Amino acid sequence: MKKTLLALAITSASLCALPALAQDDSVSSSTPTSANGNYQPNQAVGSGNWFIGANVGQAHVAQGPYNDHPTTYALTGGYRWKVGQDVGLGVDIGYNDLGNFRLKNAFNSDNVNLTGRRNALRGWTAGVNGRINVWQGLYVSGRTGVYGWKGHGYNNQDVNRHSLDKVDYYAGAGVGYDFNNNFSLGLAYDYYHAKKHGISFSSDTATVSAEYRF
Repeated sequence: MKKTLLALAITSASLCALPALAQDDSVSSSTPTSANGNYQPNQAVGSGNWFIGANVGQAHVAQGPYNDHPTTYALTGGYRWKVGQDVGLGVDIGYNDLGNFRLKNAFNSDNVNLTGRRNALRGWTAGVNGRINVWQGLYVSGRTGVYGWKGHGYNNQDVNRHSLDKVDYYAGAGVGYDFNNNFSLGLAYDYYHAKKHGISFSSDTATVSAEYRF
C-alpha cells in the first residue's frame, strides 16, 4: 500500500508537468499564454502563486507496540506554477505533528505496563506537489518529498524509551474543490515513513485540508 501510494504521488506530480510541453510552439516560453482552463482560470499559463495550507485530522500508527489514532495537524507553504490549462506544479515546505500515541501492549506481554505513557512523532517536510483540475473547481492532487522527523518511543524488545531522528520520505494524494482563485478545501491521505534502529513510528493520516493562494 505504501509503495503504491508513493508511486501514485510521484506519477501525479510527474503528469502535472506534461501539459507544459504541449503549449503552442508559436508562443515564446518567456511569455505567459492567455488565461483559460480549469486550474486558476483567470491566470495565464506560466504564471504562479504563493500559497499557504493547513491540514487537521487523524493519524494511524500500528507499528511494534503501537496501535493508536491520535489527532494530527500540518502547516505548509510554497509556490505553484500554472504549467497547463488544467494543471499546477509546485514546491513546498511544511511542519507536521502526527500526535501523541499510546502503546497497545508493551514488551511482548512482559510484566511492564507503560500503556499510560504517551509518545510522539513530529517533523519537517520539503517536496513537490501537483494539481489537476478535472472539472471546473474539482481537483485531484499528489505530493511527495523528504521528511525530517523526530520521535520518542519504544520497541518490543526493551523498556528503554528512545529519542530518534532521521530524514525519510512522505507521499500523499487528495481531492478537493477550488471555491475561487484563492481558496480551496479538500480531503487528503498521506503516508510518513519514520523508521530507525528497528523502531518504527511510520504513520498514515486522513485529514481535511485548506489552502489559500495569494
